[in-house]
Amino acid sequence: MKLSAVIITFNEERNIGRCLSSLRGVADHVVVVDSFSTDKTAEICRSFGAEFHTHAFEGHIQQKNYALSFARGTWTLSLDADEALSDTLRASIVSVIGGNAEACGYTMNRLTCYCGHWVRYCGWYPDTKLRLVKTGSAAWQGINPHDRLAMIDSQQQTAHLRGDLLHYSYYTREDHLKQIEYFSRIAARELHTRGKTISWGGILLKVIAQFIKSYVFKCGFLDGAAGFTISRLSAFATWRKYNLLKQFRHADT
Repeated sequence: MKLSAVIITFNEERNIGRCLSSLRGVADHVVVVDSFSTDKTAEICRSFGAEFHTHAFEGHIQQKNYALSFARGTWTLSLDADEALSDTLRASIVSVIGGNAEACGYTMNRLTCYCGHWVRYCGWYPDTKLRLVKTGSAAWQGINPHDRLAMIDSQQQTAHLRGDLLHYSYYTREDHLKQIEYFSRIAARELHTRGKTISWGGILLKVIAQFIKSYVFKCGFLDGAAGFTISRLSAFATWRKYNLLKQFRHADT
């Protein structure tokens, strides 16, 4: 096998079909590791011929590394269920696995669709990600929920692929708010575990800085109404994370 694609899922019936469809003609082997979905995720995956496994969710990093363990191809492509390959990116990947590889790992730009708008500012693009690697040469690292795939040997050469990884992040503002709550709780618990603290003044400064960074310095205003919404909710996410951290610290006293 030339390429194994690995994906983790939980109740992704809205996205997983698009993701798997984009892998046709590219991946020889598709692995899905699911956290016991209650929707049609499993049915859809099996209809595409994916190798389907269930595994209790212990964290994004842990789950994605578990998924990597099932890769059998020479190359491994790691995707999220709400991502899909653009035609240009598909061609770039096919070229690499077909024998034109110049590196052990390849990065790609991720382009996010927010409520029907492709976001090119706010610090959301190009959002470069390492996702295509020689099997066994990389692992997921970081601090949950902010995971990142990285080469195990930092001296191994990486290169960049043409084409975008299409990210269908949020269909509605409510989807965004739900994700903020989900990720804020994970991040706050991680900070709490590490013994981090912050003052109310520190929180206020971080919230203001996040909005200015996204809307002004990262030119979010060029994304119009979507850019303002993203920048405002990014600031809210900062507030929510640190507010939860304070709640967790208070509960310990």
